[in-house]
Amino acid sequence: MYIFHIRHNNYIIKYTIVETIRLHRLLWFGHVQRMEENRIPKRVLCMNLETTRPRGRPRNRWQDEVREDGIMVGGEEWQEKVYYREEWKKLLRMARNHHILHMPME
Repeated sequence: MYIFHIRHNNYIIKYTIVETIRLHRLLWFGHVQRMEENRIPKRVLCMNLETTRPRGRPRNRWQDEVREDGIMVGGEEWQEKVYYREEWKKLLRMARNHHILHMPME
């Protein structure tokens, strides 16, 4: 006997898109982190602009989102795994297969 889970299209579309964006964001971060220091994407990622932010609630930056996604996937020590390519790919493959990235942060 098979048990089917009924999922509505808006659920499937919403969570697969969010999960895909988060996964690709982590893939790109790992790729840039392993680059040489003099490459332009690496310099832009590490750049610190000395500008003031507007008043009110601070908006999330790209690095903030990557940090949250990395913690969801690999726990607190996720940044050390970026430099070991095979281990990083295994971690992201596990996150994709177990649908870890579509869960909201708590």
